[in-house]
Amino acid sequence: VQLQASGGGLVQGGGSLRVSCKYLGRNLPQLAMAWFRQAPGKGREFVSGISWSGERTYYADAVRGRFTISRDNAKDTVYLQMSSLKPEDTALYYCAADPESAIPRMTPGPYRYWGQGTQVTVSS
Repeated sequence: VQLQASGGGLVQGGGSLRVSCKYLGRNLPQLAMAWFRQAPGKGREFVSGISWSGERTYYADAVRGRFTISRDNAKDTVYLQMSSLKPEDTALYYCAADPESAIPRMTPGPYRYWGQGTQVTVSS
């Protein structure tokens, strides 16, 4: 399984941005997907996760109500729509896939597959 993240960029505070993650591979298992982020000098933190069916979504407290995760399994793509962005949202955003669980977990350890990261920078 390969993950390709895209859509990062520079945005002013209060603005919106959508990042995408396409998962590639043959005979793909049912993948729980998640977004993590890592700011300079900090650890990788959970942002949001979505179950294989898309019926269950999870958010970190810091982004709940501002970010929305979704997926289109027909396009093998997961999206993270980010609104009301703040400077503290600035980070490298990684998508991750866990083939062992249909429900996303909130720590990075269980995730076997990772995208390359896409930079999101929010100016004040």
